Amino acid sequence: IVESRQYAAGSHEHIWNAAGKTSGVYFYKLQTDSYTKTKRMLLLK
Repeated sequence: IVESRQYAAGSHEHIWNAAGKTSGVYFYKLQTDSYTKTKRMLLLK
C-alpha cells in the first residue's frame, strides 16, 4: 500500500517514487463510495 486515505472531492495527484522498485508489473486501485477501478502499470528501468 502506497497510500490509503480519504480525500475531499476534486482532482488529486499522487507521485510514486519507484527508486527502490524493480522493473515489472504493478497494480493500483482507485476507489470511491460508488466506484472501484484496478489498473496495472508497467515499470521499466
